[in-house]
Amino acid sequence: MEQIAASVRDIVDFPQPGIVFKDLTPVMRDPALLRLATVELARPFRDSGVTVVLGMEARGFIFGSLVAAELGAGFVPLRKPGKLPYATHRVAYDLEYGSAALEMHQDALSAADRVLLVDDLIATGGTASASLQLAANSGASIVGAAFVIELDFLGGRQALGNCRVHALLHY
Repeated sequence: MEQIAASVRDIVDFPQPGIVFKDLTPVMRDPALLRLATVELARPFRDSGVTVVLGMEARGFIFGSLVAAELGAGFVPLRKPGKLPYATHRVAYDLEYGSAALEMHQDALSAADRVLLVDDLIATGGTASASLQLAANSGASIVGAAFVIELDFLGGRQALGNCRVHALLHY
């Protein structure tokens, strides 16, 4: 993980003053590091019977689809309202600076599915919690959640209740 951590770039005051953004684009640019991150995100869930990986817009699409391929599972994108072409389920949630919502196709998951949520980073856990709520509302079983980065000081893991959480890097 030291190689991945060394490639994470801090961007001060982005997207707003006082925030230090953890930029993973250098990790994604390096094929060996991207492969390492994918393998390590999937590792704890290899024998969990994951059938579908959920990934939130936008970096969750990247890491989630790669982990889905690694696990031999399908991939379901979670998008901002109005971006999916078919009938959707929606969950609204609060952010530190407002509110947001995520949508998923109504037929994306079934009660037979075993779901792993994958994203680049967990901060306060609001987006991840809403994502897991979408999956649970569909009757699917939640296997866990995996993140490249966890900002421990923001307590996002607690927002996910008893969900199994795996993170590669902790800040």
